[in-house]
Amino acid sequence: MFDLGMAELLVIGIVALIVVGPKDLPVLFRRVGQFVGKAKGMAREFSSAMNQAADQAGVKDVTDTFKSATDGLNTVTNPMKAATETFKETTKTITDLNIDPDSETGKLAAQRAEDTRKIQEATAKKAQERLEADAKAAEKAAAEARALADAAQQPAADAAEKDKA
Repeated sequence: MFDLGMAELLVIGIVALIVVGPKDLPVLFRRVGQFVGKAKGMAREFSSAMNQAADQAGVKDVTDTFKSATDGLNTVTNPMKAATETFKETTKTITDLNIDPDSETGKLAAQRAEDTRKIQEATAKKAQERLEADAKAAEKAAAEARALADAAQQPAADAAEKDKA
């Protein structure tokens, strides 16, 4: 708390021993300890009162809503990049194959490539739909958070106007 080292405490103890005397020194330290305990209790009580006031004002709800909205936006951008990279790697692998298109293996490879392309298109479409839904949900949460913040500020503004009147 005060960043006192062992040397400083030793000097304080020696000065207190000389000034107060050996008989009254334990009583002094007991009273100082009680004072420090009361001061810590008051600080703890003040801190908890401030936290309660912030909770009652809805500050925590607004911050939680903003955090959830920004988390939603972060998750919207990252899966799209991953899906794009996977698609690029798969198409490169398919085009790099040197298979005779007239052979049975070539026909199966072409069919498999077509099926893979269809699956990837369907997956990309579903992923895009999910991303759009997440983005809309994040926008809605952000709008609700703004509305809560405005509603929390309105009583304070009304109280300020009443104080002026």
